[in-house]
Amino acid sequence: MLQYLFNVISAPDYLNTVYSRCFMAFFVALILSLSFGDRLIKFLRAHQKKGQPIRDDGPQSHLLTKKGTPTMGGILILGSSILAMLLCADLTNPLIWVSILVLVVYGVVGAIDDYTKVKKQSANAMTARMKLLLQFSTALIAVLVISFEMPEKDRFVLTLPYLWDWSLNLCWFYVPFAMVVIAGASNAVNLTDGLDGLASGLMVIALPVFMVIAYICGSDLVKDVYMMPVPMAGEIAVSCAAVIGACLGFLWFNAAPAKVFMGDTGSLALGAYLGTISVMLKHEILLAIVGFVFVAEALSVIMQVYWFKHTGGKRIFKMAPIHHHFEQCGWPETRVVVRFWLIGIVLAVLGFLAIQYK
Repeated sequence: MLQYLFNVISAPDYLNTVYSRCFMAFFVALILSLSFGDRLIKFLRAHQKKGQPIRDDGPQSHLLTKKGTPTMGGILILGSSILAMLLCADLTNPLIWVSILVLVVYGVVGAIDDYTKVKKQSANAMTARMKLLLQFSTALIAVLVISFEMPEKDRFVLTLPYLWDWSLNLCWFYVPFAMVVIAGASNAVNLTDGLDGLASGLMVIALPVFMVIAYICGSDLVKDVYMMPVPMAGEIAVSCAAVIGACLGFLWFNAAPAKVFMGDTGSLALGAYLGTISVMLKHEILLAIVGFVFVAEALSVIMQVYWFKHTGGKRIFKMAPIHHHFEQCGWPETRVVVRFWLIGIVLAVLGFLAIQYK
């Protein structure tokens, strides 16, 4: 929208660059989230008398410190980031609309889940089968559109980070692989969202890596690095900037002690968005490196469930996901969050090191 306005008023060219619009998208989303955060929290408190139900089998301290906190704060992130995209991104770019589609659909799935939990005051809401069906259906649409927009020779290619001369052509196997990446990332971030500020902070740390890669892959700078050019990738950087700004604004209200939880509304959508961005940029494996904290959280649950079922009730961790294990070991919540953030920063640095100049 701003791009159209700049053309109408003949604004200076530097205002209409991807670089400038990334800054605009970031600050628009940040200001929107900070401006409407308190209002949304008041609204949610008025309509959620008991707040988000807290797990009885979780850390007992949560029953005291988190009880009554409203959920569905992800609405703030999604609303701010989508409005920033609509204002600052090139809306003729189909990848922007894929990003918005993923945020909206996964957000709605999460919102239905959150609403049901609050209404029934139960941790069990939408069935896992129904949730996975909606997640994979949306992922299929996103992957097919993204693949169609790619040059034919790169359509089903999987790039290998740090080995940019190497790539794998998965042919049509790439489609189910990419669907698993999107749905898997969605559920991994959802599992990570169990401590104040943990998931939103890790998103703020991980997304800049993909924002920079998107900017490079969509510009002439790609000639100077070992990376695959991605048509229209510059607008993905604008999209990433919007989500970073929205998450940072939300973190203002979600930092311990949280005034609001993002809930499945935010975590499912943000995880799916992160997975979708990696598919757009052909950096799915790099996502597993940069987002390894998310991967570890999901793996800890899988390992715990498998071991519990096959050993007659024994456990690997004191509690899963793994952030609860460290709480049970006596770590304060803020220590777990900050140390996981520090790990995320190290992983982000490793992600930036994958950008190798020729």
